[in-house]
Amino acid sequence: MQNKIIIANWKANPTTLDEAMEIFDFCLGEISKYQNIQLIICPPSVYLEELSKKLIADNRQLAIGLGVQDIFWEKSGPYTGEVSIDMLKEFNISHALVGHSDRRYKIGESDEIINRKAKAALAADITPVLLVGEKNCGDDLAAVLEQQLSAGLAGLTAEQVTKILIAYEPVWAISTTPGAESDTPDNILKAIGLISNYLISGYDFRTGQMPGFLYGGSINDKNIVDFLKHQEISGAVIGGASLRKEEFAEILEKVSNLL
Repeated sequence: MQNKIIIANWKANPTTLDEAMEIFDFCLGEISKYQNIQLIICPPSVYLEELSKKLIADNRQLAIGLGVQDIFWEKSGPYTGEVSIDMLKEFNISHALVGHSDRRYKIGESDEIINRKAKAALAADITPVLLVGEKNCGDDLAAVLEQQLSAGLAGLTAEQVTKILIAYEPVWAISTTPGAESDTPDNILKAIGLISNYLISGYDFRTGQMPGFLYGGSINDKNIVDFLKHQEISGAVIGGASLRKEEFAEILEKVSNLL
Protein backbone atom coordinates (compact mmCIF):
# COMPACT_ATOMS: atom_id res chain seq x y z
CA MET A 1 0.00 0.00 0.00
CA GLN A 2 1.28 3.47 -0.91
CA ASN A 3 2.07 6.14 1.64
CA LYS A 4 -0.96 8.04 2.91
CA ILE A 5 -1.47 11.81 2.80
CA ILE A 6 -2.86 13.51 5.90
CA ILE A 7 -3.95 17.14 5.56
CA ALA A 8 -4.60 18.95 8.83
CA ASN A 9 -7.04 21.80 8.23
CA TRP A 10 -6.91 23.98 11.33
CA LYS A 11 -9.59 26.35 9.96
CA ALA A 12 -9.79 29.51 12.17
CA ASN A 13 -7.88 27.85 15.01
CA PRO A 14 -6.05 28.27 17.33
CA THR A 15 -6.49 31.85 18.50
CA THR A 16 -2.86 32.63 19.38
CA LEU A 17 0.53 32.14 17.76
CA ASP A 18 1.85 30.46 20.91
CA GLU A 19 -0.84 27.80 20.65
CA ALA A 20 -0.15 27.34 16.95
CA MET A 21 3.57 26.87 17.59
CA GLU A 22 2.84 24.38 20.36
CA ILE A 23 0.64 22.24 18.11
CA PHE A 24 3.11 22.50 15.23
CA ASP A 25 6.02 21.47 17.46
CA PHE A 26 3.97 18.48 18.55
CA CYS A 27 3.28 17.55 14.92
CA LEU A 28 6.99 17.76 14.11
CA GLY A 29 7.74 15.35 16.91
CA GLU A 30 5.01 12.92 15.91
CA ILE A 31 5.72 12.81 12.17
CA SER A 32 9.41 12.13 12.91
CA LYS A 33 8.31 8.64 14.01
CA TYR A 34 6.95 7.69 10.60
CA GLN A 35 8.34 7.28 7.10
CA ASN A 36 5.10 6.29 5.38
CA ILE A 37 2.91 9.36 5.95
CA GLN A 38 3.00 12.74 4.21
CA LEU A 39 1.63 15.37 6.60
CA ILE A 40 0.44 18.76 5.37
CA ILE A 41 -0.49 21.40 7.96
CA CYS A 42 -2.92 24.10 6.80
CA PRO A 43 -2.93 26.77 9.54
CA PRO A 44 -4.53 30.22 9.43
CA SER A 45 -2.40 32.28 7.05
CA VAL A 46 -1.32 34.70 9.81
CA TYR A 47 0.76 31.89 11.33
CA LEU A 48 2.47 30.77 8.13
CA GLU A 49 5.58 32.93 8.49
CA GLU A 50 6.54 31.65 11.93
CA LEU A 51 5.65 28.04 11.16
CA SER A 52 7.67 28.23 7.95
CA LYS A 53 10.69 29.53 9.87
CA LYS A 54 10.30 26.70 12.35
CA LEU A 55 10.13 24.13 9.58
CA ILE A 56 13.21 25.52 7.81
CA ALA A 57 15.16 25.53 11.09
CA ASP A 58 14.35 21.85 11.62
CA ASN A 59 17.06 19.82 9.87
CA ARG A 60 15.47 16.38 10.11
CA GLN A 61 14.03 16.29 6.55
CA LEU A 62 10.64 15.27 7.88
CA ALA A 63 7.69 14.33 5.67
CA ILE A 64 5.76 17.43 6.66
CA GLY A 65 4.83 20.53 4.72
CA LEU A 66 2.66 23.62 4.90
CA GLY A 67 -0.52 24.30 2.99
CA VAL A 68 -3.00 27.14 2.82
CA GLN A 69 -6.73 27.10 3.40
CA ASP A 70 -7.41 29.61 0.63
CA ILE A 71 -5.65 31.50 -2.16
CA PHE A 72 -6.34 34.40 -4.50
CA TRP A 73 -5.76 34.03 -8.23
CA GLU A 74 -4.29 37.46 -9.02
CA LYS A 75 -0.63 38.16 -8.23
CA SER A 76 -1.29 41.67 -6.92
CA GLY A 77 -3.56 44.65 -7.37
CA PRO A 78 -6.57 46.47 -5.92
CA TYR A 79 -8.11 43.48 -4.13
CA THR A 80 -8.81 44.50 -0.54
CA GLY A 81 -8.39 41.69 1.95
CA GLU A 82 -6.92 39.16 -0.47
CA VAL A 83 -3.57 37.37 -0.20
CA SER A 84 -1.99 36.38 -3.50
CA ILE A 85 -0.42 33.04 -4.28
CA ASP A 86 2.95 34.74 -4.86
CA MET A 87 2.85 36.22 -1.35
CA LEU A 88 2.01 32.84 0.14
CA LYS A 89 4.81 31.10 -1.77
CA GLU A 90 7.26 33.07 0.35
CA PHE A 91 6.35 30.68 3.16
CA ASN A 92 7.27 27.51 1.25
CA ILE A 93 3.75 26.18 0.93
CA SER A 94 3.17 23.03 -1.11
CA HIS A 95 -0.63 22.61 -1.10
CA ALA A 96 -3.74 24.79 -1.28
CA LEU A 97 -7.30 23.86 -0.34
CA VAL A 98 -9.74 24.84 -3.08
CA GLY A 99 -13.52 24.58 -2.95
CA HIS A 100 -13.92 23.69 0.72
CA SER A 101 -17.58 23.54 1.73
CA ASP A 102 -17.02 26.33 4.27
CA ARG A 103 -16.21 28.61 1.36
CA ARG A 104 -18.75 27.18 -1.08
CA TYR A 105 -21.75 27.39 1.23
CA LYS A 106 -20.90 29.79 4.08
CA ILE A 107 -19.08 32.40 2.02
CA GLY A 108 -20.79 31.80 -1.33
CA GLU A 109 -17.72 31.03 -3.39
CA SER A 110 -18.75 30.27 -6.97
CA ASP A 111 -17.59 27.47 -9.24
CA GLU A 112 -15.84 30.04 -11.43
CA ILE A 113 -13.81 31.34 -8.49
CA ILE A 114 -12.91 27.81 -7.40
CA ASN A 115 -11.69 27.05 -10.92
CA ARG A 116 -9.59 30.24 -11.01
CA LYS A 117 -7.97 29.29 -7.71
CA ALA A 118 -7.14 25.78 -8.91
CA LYS A 119 -5.52 27.19 -12.04
CA ALA A 120 -3.56 29.78 -10.04
CA ALA A 121 -2.22 27.11 -7.71
CA LEU A 122 -1.09 24.91 -10.59
CA ALA A 123 0.58 27.87 -12.32
CA ALA A 124 2.54 28.50 -9.11
CA ASP A 125 3.57 24.82 -8.76
CA ILE A 126 1.31 24.43 -5.74
CA THR A 127 -0.80 21.28 -5.45
CA PRO A 128 -4.51 22.17 -5.37
CA VAL A 129 -6.69 20.03 -3.12
CA LEU A 130 -10.10 20.26 -4.79
CA LEU A 131 -12.87 19.47 -2.31
CA VAL A 132 -16.18 18.21 -3.66
CA GLY A 133 -19.28 16.70 -2.11
CA GLU A 134 -23.02 17.01 -1.68
CA LYS A 135 -24.63 19.30 0.88
CA ASN A 136 -27.43 17.03 2.08
CA CYS A 137 -27.57 13.29 2.65
CA GLY A 138 -29.87 12.01 -0.07
CA ASP A 139 -28.81 14.55 -2.71
CA ASP A 140 -28.05 13.12 -6.15
CA LEU A 141 -24.39 12.27 -5.51
CA ALA A 142 -23.52 11.55 -9.13
CA ALA A 143 -25.06 14.80 -10.36
CA VAL A 144 -23.40 16.92 -7.66
CA LEU A 145 -19.96 15.43 -8.26
CA GLU A 146 -20.23 15.78 -12.04
CA GLN A 147 -21.25 19.42 -11.73
CA GLN A 148 -18.51 20.32 -9.23
CA LEU A 149 -15.80 18.42 -11.12
CA SER A 150 -16.83 19.83 -14.48
CA ALA A 151 -16.70 23.38 -13.12
CA GLY A 152 -13.66 22.97 -10.88
CA LEU A 153 -11.51 21.32 -13.55
CA ALA A 154 -12.71 23.43 -16.49
CA GLY A 155 -9.93 24.34 -18.89
CA LEU A 156 -7.36 22.02 -17.31
CA THR A 157 -5.40 19.50 -19.33
CA ALA A 158 -5.15 15.84 -18.40
CA GLU A 159 -1.55 16.44 -17.31
CA GLN A 160 -2.66 19.23 -14.98
CA VAL A 161 -5.44 17.12 -13.49
CA THR A 162 -2.93 14.41 -12.52
CA LYS A 163 -1.21 17.03 -10.32
CA ILE A 164 -4.37 17.70 -8.30
CA LEU A 165 -5.64 15.96 -5.18
CA ILE A 166 -9.41 15.46 -5.09
CA ALA A 167 -11.07 15.22 -1.69
CA TYR A 168 -14.61 13.94 -1.23
CA GLU A 169 -16.12 15.80 1.72
CA PRO A 170 -19.91 15.59 2.07
CA VAL A 171 -21.21 18.53 4.09
CA TRP A 172 -23.73 16.36 5.94
CA ALA A 173 -20.89 14.29 7.46
CA ILE A 174 -18.95 17.25 8.89
CA SER A 175 -19.31 17.37 12.67
CA THR A 176 -20.09 21.11 12.75
CA THR A 177 -23.07 20.62 10.40
CA PRO A 178 -26.39 20.60 12.31
CA GLY A 179 -27.72 17.05 12.36
CA ALA A 180 -24.46 15.62 11.03
CA GLU A 181 -24.45 11.92 10.19
CA SER A 182 -21.58 9.45 10.10
CA ASP A 183 -20.36 8.47 6.65
CA THR A 184 -19.57 4.89 5.63
CA PRO A 185 -16.69 3.37 3.68
CA ASP A 186 -19.18 2.06 1.11
CA ASN A 187 -20.47 5.57 0.38
CA ILE A 188 -16.94 6.97 0.16
CA LEU A 189 -15.87 4.25 -2.26
CA LYS A 190 -19.01 4.91 -4.30
CA ALA A 191 -18.07 8.60 -4.52
CA ILE A 192 -14.50 7.78 -5.52
CA GLY A 193 -15.84 5.41 -8.16
CA LEU A 194 -18.02 8.17 -9.59
CA ILE A 195 -15.09 10.61 -9.60
CA SER A 196 -12.89 8.01 -11.31
CA ASN A 197 -15.54 7.35 -13.96
CA TYR A 198 -15.83 11.08 -14.64
CA LEU A 199 -12.06 11.38 -15.12
CA ILE A 200 -11.91 8.29 -17.32
CA SER A 201 -14.66 9.61 -19.59
CA GLY A 202 -13.46 13.21 -19.59
CA TYR A 203 -9.71 12.70 -19.81
CA ASP A 204 -9.33 9.11 -21.00
CA PHE A 205 -7.44 8.30 -17.80
CA ARG A 206 -6.39 4.83 -16.81
CA THR A 207 -6.10 3.65 -13.21
CA GLY A 208 -2.40 4.43 -12.90
CA GLN A 209 -2.91 8.00 -14.11
CA MET A 210 -5.53 9.00 -11.55
CA PRO A 211 -4.90 11.82 -9.08
CA GLY A 212 -4.96 10.96 -5.40
CA PHE A 213 -8.38 10.70 -3.75
CA LEU A 214 -8.79 11.90 -0.16
CA TYR A 215 -11.71 11.84 2.26
CA GLY A 216 -12.81 14.51 4.69
CA GLY A 217 -15.81 14.31 6.98
CA SER A 218 -15.40 14.17 10.76
CA ILE A 219 -12.30 11.98 10.67
CA ASN A 220 -11.23 10.89 14.15
CA ASP A 221 -9.19 8.24 15.90
CA LYS A 222 -12.19 5.89 15.98
CA ASN A 223 -12.99 5.81 12.24
CA ILE A 224 -9.67 6.54 10.52
CA VAL A 225 -8.77 2.87 10.03
CA ASP A 226 -12.16 1.96 8.55
CA PHE A 227 -11.71 4.66 5.93
CA LEU A 228 -8.01 4.56 5.09
CA LYS A 229 -7.61 0.78 5.00
CA HIS A 230 -9.01 0.93 1.48
CA GLN A 231 -6.31 1.35 -1.15
CA GLU A 232 -8.56 3.60 -3.24
CA ILE A 233 -8.46 6.25 -0.50
CA SER A 234 -5.07 7.99 -0.62
CA GLY A 235 -5.48 9.95 2.58
CA ALA A 236 -7.66 12.26 4.63
CA VAL A 237 -8.45 15.91 5.26
CA ILE A 238 -8.83 16.25 9.03
CA GLY A 239 -10.34 19.23 10.82
CA GLY A 240 -10.99 19.38 14.56
CA ALA A 241 -9.15 16.17 15.43
CA SER A 242 -5.91 17.62 14.02
CA LEU A 243 -5.95 20.22 16.81
CA ARG A 244 -6.37 17.69 19.61
CA LYS A 245 -2.81 16.53 20.12
CA GLU A 246 -3.33 13.16 21.75
CA GLU A 247 -6.07 12.18 19.33
CA PHE A 248 -4.04 13.32 16.33
CA ALA A 249 -1.06 11.31 17.53
CA GLU A 250 -3.32 8.25 17.73
CA ILE A 251 -4.55 8.91 14.19
CA LEU A 252 -1.02 9.10 12.79
CA GLU A 253 -0.01 5.90 14.56
CA LYS A 254 -3.04 4.03 13.26
CA VAL A 255 -2.47 5.24 9.71
CA SER A 256 1.19 4.22 9.83
CA ASN A 257 0.26 0.76 11.10
CA LEU A 258 -1.97 0.26 8.06
CA LEU A 259 0.97 0.57 5.68
